Amino acid sequence: MLRNHIKIALRTFWKNKLFSGLNIVGLGVGMAAVWLMVLYVVEERSYDRFHANADRIVRVVQHMQWPGGDLHMAATSAPFAEALQRDYPDVEKTVRFNAEGGGLITYGDKKVDVPAIFFADSTVFDVFTFPFLYGDPRTALRNPQSIVLTKRTAEALFGTAGNAVGKVIEFSNHFPNTVTGVIEDVPTNSHLQFSALRSLPDNYTSGWQQSELYTYLLLAKGSAPETLSAKLTDFFPKYLKKELGNVTYRLELQPLTSIHLHSHLDYEIGPNGNARTVSIFAAVAALILLIAGINYVNLNTVRALKRTREVGVRKAIGSYRQQLIGQFLTESLLMTLLAGLVSTGLVEMALPYFNQLADKALSLGSWSSTLLTVALFSVLIGTLSGLYPALRMSGFRPVSALRGQQSSPQNPVRLRQALVVFQFVATVALIACSVVVYRQMQFVSQADLGFNKEQVLTFHIDDEAVRQRVDALKEALVRNPLIEGAAAASNPIGNNNIGGTSMFFEQQGAFGPNPQLVQRFLVDPDYLPTLEIELESGRNFSPSFKSDASNAVLINQTLARQLGPQPVGKRVRYFIDQANHTAEARIVGVVKDFHTYSLQHKVEPLVLQMPTAPDKDNLYVRVRAGNVPAALAYIQTVYRTFSPTATPDFHFLDENFSKQYQAEQKQGDVLLTFTILAIFIACLGLFGLVAFAAEQRTKEIGVRKVLGASVASIVALLSRDFLKLILIAIVIASPLAWYAMQQWLQNFAYTIELSWWLFALAGLLTTVIALLTVSFQSIRAATVNPVKSLRSE
Repeated sequence: MLRNHIKIALRTFWKNKLFSGLNIVGLGVGMAAVWLMVLYVVEERSYDRFHANADRIVRVVQHMQWPGGDLHMAATSAPFAEALQRDYPDVEKTVRFNAEGGGLITYGDKKVDVPAIFFADSTVFDVFTFPFLYGDPRTALRNPQSIVLTKRTAEALFGTAGNAVGKVIEFSNHFPNTVTGVIEDVPTNSHLQFSALRSLPDNYTSGWQQSELYTYLLLAKGSAPETLSAKLTDFFPKYLKKELGNVTYRLELQPLTSIHLHSHLDYEIGPNGNARTVSIFAAVAALILLIAGINYVNLNTVRALKRTREVGVRKAIGSYRQQLIGQFLTESLLMTLLAGLVSTGLVEMALPYFNQLADKALSLGSWSSTLLTVALFSVLIGTLSGLYPALRMSGFRPVSALRGQQSSPQNPVRLRQALVVFQFVATVALIACSVVVYRQMQFVSQADLGFNKEQVLTFHIDDEAVRQRVDALKEALVRNPLIEGAAAASNPIGNNNIGGTSMFFEQQGAFGPNPQLVQRFLVDPDYLPTLEIELESGRNFSPSFKSDASNAVLINQTLARQLGPQPVGKRVRYFIDQANHTAEARIVGVVKDFHTYSLQHKVEPLVLQMPTAPDKDNLYVRVRAGNVPAALAYIQTVYRTFSPTATPDFHFLDENFSKQYQAEQKQGDVLLTFTILAIFIACLGLFGLVAFAAEQRTKEIGVRKVLGASVASIVALLSRDFLKLILIAIVIASPLAWYAMQQWLQNFAYTIELSWWLFALAGLLTTVIALLTVSFQSIRAATVNPVKSLRSE
């Protein structure tokens, strides 16, 4: 029986090549889209689960709120770990990371730039599972100036990883480190991505407000994060209240496995994913599969009109309804199996491009598991999408079927119309969302940041001896007409890691009892002119005023508004060490607001101070447009006269900012790709429905042409009903897309306005695409010789 069903199914496919081809291609594309997205979602949800103690590891993060502002950061200061382990028995071990350990590594004549290096406590391998290839994890970072390399880094330096242990390497500041171990490369599904770990001194400490470390806790067996969190209420008053004042403060313990998708704080140790994005992508992939399934249901339902006599004959000669259902389900399953093979080929071809698009390293796995997955998925999709057409066609009454008639014809027509509307609701919504994402990305890339980011590059000064001579370095650089300006600062802006502290500000002649949290950024007098930042009032730092080095600050407009009128001349008090000693300075100028962070963050209160020599570790250089390669070569040449072995790592400011939008940009690219797929599949279905409508009305078209109907009127006749459905879809989809984009735009502090024309444009694009699809088939039907049309049966 099954053999007979398969034979009849293949003959039916061959007889109806157009409908079969449309179904197989549509389902294949839909299944491929879902397959890619399942790989993506599984990868995103697998982060950090490979650690043996993943269910007991938490990260300590801070949340602060005060009138006029808030701060939510992943970083903590050095004393947190010791205090937490000492005060709370639930904490078994702690480990801290500092992400500032990278640089140029030298071994003999070989130099390798390895930026992704962390400092870590010696307990790191007791808490996290990073398999060792060589060395002892218990002692690897116990001694000062020790370093553990990943396999890839060890091979880059020594050729073979096994040769690394015991060797002494040097960083660009001539600081030697002994290689004490080699571990496997860090898996891509880890939120901690590093090339090596350097030993953090056991006695390393700093002030409570110097949030520069990432603190992780290994909880004792049987302890839960919720239990420990309830005990942390006394931590703030005991250790932090004196420095932070009356802020609303909360320590949060983040489970390790939730960090990648659910943590979006300031000063993250690396870029994270987004649970909302994963859900959106999964929903979009499901929509595309649903659209493909709807095509199958629609096309098979309309085909039922041509198979009524076949069903009637089968029933007349004794076929049971169950046998007919088996026949039609066999056709459905065979078609989805063919679509599954098509989807396998599509995924194999598309996976490299999808990995590049989503910045992943996904793979299909073994062929046996792949084919088994395809078979099971195809059977599931074939059964679900083929069940309604099978039940519908097998239910025809024999007498009516032999006459070519169907009972209650309105029901399937209305169902088809509803399904077409649903398809285009999804399509219009996806187009609208893609338009909004594109507009927002254009906005953030072109927005005025309060300074001129074009042609400005930054690089880190690793050599501390060079930091002592930064003024001489700047002077040498600006002698060349290719260089328009140079300045030194403590951080490169645009990387979302400036840092903050609390300060007391004079108001009405006295300091208030509570400090205010502000961003603190160290810049020299050349910084404002180099970046073309404007002063609103007062003056810039000046070498003519020697006291500016320690007794002067600049503030931004946001902070000036909070301090009240005429802030220039007011005093500022700030902490200078862990013992809570303070120093005072005066506000000498107010700068216009400029963005130190990307537009996902609002401009915060900012204090600018002059750096001491060790803090002048980032150089900003504005190069003249037109000959950037020559300018870069000149900067390298000059820098090597100060540090002969150094190779500066240049980063342009506009690139720093654009990197912060990579996640959203990739979301937009993936969404656009899936939108195109949705349009393609929906148009395939529409093309098939129009083709069937034209075939059903062949004689009518012939009669109309004989009576003088034009091609345009016949095209309008065949298009009218479908365009009505698309207009209904536009009306339904627009508010849904508006709501979805309102939620997405909440990721940004500065956004475009959701104007009505964005959704009107999406509707217009959908209408034009649908009209082209409908018109193509309609024109073919309208231009057929009416003699042939009138002879058709």
